[in-house]
Amino acid sequence: MTGGIILTVSELTRHIKSLIGDDPLLQDLWVKGEISNFQRHDSGHLYFSLKDEGAIVDCVMWRERAAKLQFEPRDGLGVVARGYVSVYEKRGRYQFYVQDMLPLGVGLLWLRLEELKRKLEAEGLFNRKRPLPKYPERIALVTSPVGAAVRDLISIITRRFPPARIVVVPTLVQGREAPSSIARAIELANRAGVDIIIVARGGGSFEELYAFNEEIVARAIYASERPVVSAVGHEVDFTIADLVADRRAPTPSAAAEIAVPDRTELMAQLAQIRGRLLDSARRRIEVARGRLTLLAERRPLQRPKTALDQRRQRLDELRERLKRVAVAGLVARFERLARLRGVIEAMDPRRVLRRGYAILRKANGRIVRSPREVSAGEELEAKVAQGSFKVRVE
Repeated sequence: MTGGIILTVSELTRHIKSLIGDDPLLQDLWVKGEISNFQRHDSGHLYFSLKDEGAIVDCVMWRERAAKLQFEPRDGLGVVARGYVSVYEKRGRYQFYVQDMLPLGVGLLWLRLEELKRKLEAEGLFNRKRPLPKYPERIALVTSPVGAAVRDLISIITRRFPPARIVVVPTLVQGREAPSSIARAIELANRAGVDIIIVARGGGSFEELYAFNEEIVARAIYASERPVVSAVGHEVDFTIADLVADRRAPTPSAAAEIAVPDRTELMAQLAQIRGRLLDSARRRIEVARGRLTLLAERRPLQRPKTALDQRRQRLDELRERLKRVAVAGLVARFERLARLRGVIEAMDPRRVLRRGYAILRKANGRIVRSPREVSAGEELEAKVAQGSFKVRVE
């Protein structure tokens, strides 16, 4: 034997395994192919091959990963799989250890989504998170004009914060034309002079929600002059729109709760402020009364008349100071309380009703704001101060 070194089979295999393990390309990659020789072991682990026209590679998917699959693998099914390459030393062969796997159609969309995420993240589109207005006066809903999502949004916003005006900007939320429709609706919402925009749709499959993963939608949200809340799908659904938006809500209903304060909570806060003001006023009065009592009880030791005159003058000065400090501060706090009470009372629609007005609602519960929103013969509900009744449009 001449030249080279002598390795055992185990040493050779471990060396090859080390070389593969040191290659970053092989430690996190996607592979596209067709499943063959599929077996589900009693342990729950999956053993199969991925092949194309020119090659085949053995694959392993451990039980905890396989349990998360959203489809049933089978021979002949085209997939894209994510994982890493390593060597099975006992057999001396390399294997692809699969960590995630998707059917080919969905998988290609997923790969496209991951690529777009990396691009937008590098540009910084995910970093900007603007604060939401505390008391929005006008709220734009970029969503389908029909369906549960828009009904839930309108119902919750109206109940929680009656002063808010709702502007529904209709858009497609699914299909080939949906991305451009959503982008246009966001632009229109900005022109409507609103304080906040909610982009929403109800639940759906990965493909049905994919319109909210398109680049045109992401850039429209980023270009918005107003803060945007994204509420797409259910809590487990995450889209690029969620990442770009200023705030992500798990559901449309949650978006409504995020966007506006609760009137009941505001009233409770006002009551707390009023209580603190009254307590502060009582404490100041008690302190002032105590000081006056001490001054009245003091007895001068020398020149009683002169000392008394000085004390009287000092007492007058203290009284004036109390007026400036205690009374002025108290008045300022009560003025603030009055302003807050005025805001809350202005929010109460019953005041308007007591002046002889009525609120008209359509059958779907939506408030009628213009004659153009009703049709002849349509039945409406009229709410007045003392109750409600049905009316028909002539």
